Amino acid sequence: MIDPVAVSLGPIAIRWYALAYVAGLVLGWWLARRLLAAPRLWGRSPPLDAPALDDLLVAIALGVILGGRLGYVLFYNFPYYARNPLEALQIWHGGMSFHGGLLGATVAMAVFAHRRKVSLLPVFDLVAAVAPIGLFFGRLANFVNGELWGRVSDVPWAMVFPNGGPFPRHPSQLYQAGLEGLLLFVVLMVAVRAGGLRRPGLIAGTFLGLYGVCRIIGELFREPDAQLGFLAGGVTMGMLLSLPMVLIGAVVAVRAWRGPAAATAKETP
Repeated sequence: MIDPVAVSLGPIAIRWYALAYVAGLVLGWWLARRLLAAPRLWGRSPPLDAPALDDLLVAIALGVILGGRLGYVLFYNFPYYARNPLEALQIWHGGMSFHGGLLGATVAMAVFAHRRKVSLLPVFDLVAAVAPIGLFFGRLANFVNGELWGRVSDVPWAMVFPNGGPFPRHPSQLYQAGLEGLLLFVVLMVAVRAGGLRRPGLIAGTFLGLYGVCRIIGELFREPDAQLGFLAGGVTMGMLLSLPMVLIGAVVAVRAWRGPAAATAKETP
């Protein structure tokens, strides 16, 4: 396995985990700026300017951290934290939920859009378009960190994870990096180039629905959290939380597709 520490400078250790999240954040910010700098993609004025994007980034980061931690506490280990409430604040010990982070980010975007008096859907579209970059690097970070490993398997590429017991397992983190990161990114970029940002909600709905599908597929290979195990019918908590995303995403995307597209400057009579 890869050493989780990328560089050691005396007592200071820089981990690949941290570098992966920094890379996802910086590249996502860079791409968002590029999208905002191309009015033709929107068919109207982009929803934000560069300084507002920086403020949005801070709001989303806060929403992801608070929502991700709260989601993990409520969805994945509530009995433990009910007995040890102060440990819920110790996020440095690990334990974050993507679905909780998504809810936190959505609240942050809604508050941001209300205060800036801009429409929420174009803001959500912008963030959704670049989110797979962070998801890709995040899953790579899970792999390097030797966490969230897959189920026991005898496939030729199965791996023994340091903390996953003696049996080879699916490198499900890499499967999820490919599905939730690369595949989702390619689909969304194709949709953007095809005029998806001109239909408010289309990119956001596509992201929600397709992520939900990719997550459910990934959960077929991922070992469920030890404190939860499998739920009724062999369903995992990740699958259960992803089902509403598929349904909501489909409704939002279909409504956006059926609605009128914003005309570009050349198309305006």
